Amino acid sequence: MDEGLTLLLGVKVALVALWFLAFFALERLRPAASPASVVARSSASRLLRNGSLWLINSGLSPLLVVPLTVWAATASLDWRPGWWSGWGGLLLDLLLLDFLIYWWHRANHELPFLWRFHEVHHRDQFLDTTSAVRFHFGEVMLSALARAGIIWLLGFPLSSVLLFEILVLMAAIFHHSNLRLPERMEKNLSNLIITPALHWVHHHARRKDTDSNYGTVLVLWDRLFGSRNPRGRRLDMTIGVEGRAELPLHQLLFHPFRRDENGDG
Repeated sequence: MDEGLTLLLGVKVALVALWFLAFFALERLRPAASPASVVARSSASRLLRNGSLWLINSGLSPLLVVPLTVWAATASLDWRPGWWSGWGGLLLDLLLLDFLIYWWHRANHELPFLWRFHEVHHRDQFLDTTSAVRFHFGEVMLSALARAGIIWLLGFPLSSVLLFEILVLMAAIFHHSNLRLPERMEKNLSNLIITPALHWVHHHARRKDTDSNYGTVLVLWDRLFGSRNPRGRRLDMTIGVEGRAELPLHQLLFHPFRRDENGDG
């Protein structure tokens, strides 16, 4: 790995870590909803469970995610026209990547095989910054493979991919957070980007709501493709998966591979 890439990855890790710590602190100073009514009896175990899933995926990153991404960017098809470069090209890349991640997220809800893995993320019964890093390692691996294919096919430069990854991680931490925003700010932001209130509805333990508000950064795609949910957030909404309870860590890890729990007989 060359020095430039190492520096970029270091900047990415530092920025996201500082962003995470800031929101982790802020949401405890100004919480939108108290976790007491939902998970007070096991708040420490919940944080440990989410943190453990994050640690597993952090170990996968240098072994699989980063090498796949670098390979795809360096071996990508060279077909881009000359005008697709510079700052304009970068903005177009970010817009296109956000469009593609919308459809990947939507596929994770609509395709049963992908939902097996994504359901682990949704089983969390409360939303805060740690929910943003709670994913099954199988989903991370599938996402890395799908992303590598797209990068290779569409010729995304590594700089665009890394910048978008920073934006996605910061956006996910923000809209999963339990930070109480001023009502006017939340309303204004929700006209452009995914906010905690919008994503709260996405995590409502009602399948019709879970299967909506798929956007990661921009709300544009939900509006264009009919998945924007008009329901407003209520802080007494039950968070999780409809008809399914939270599981301990070891069961979460094996859950996607258990046929009886996934309706496969």
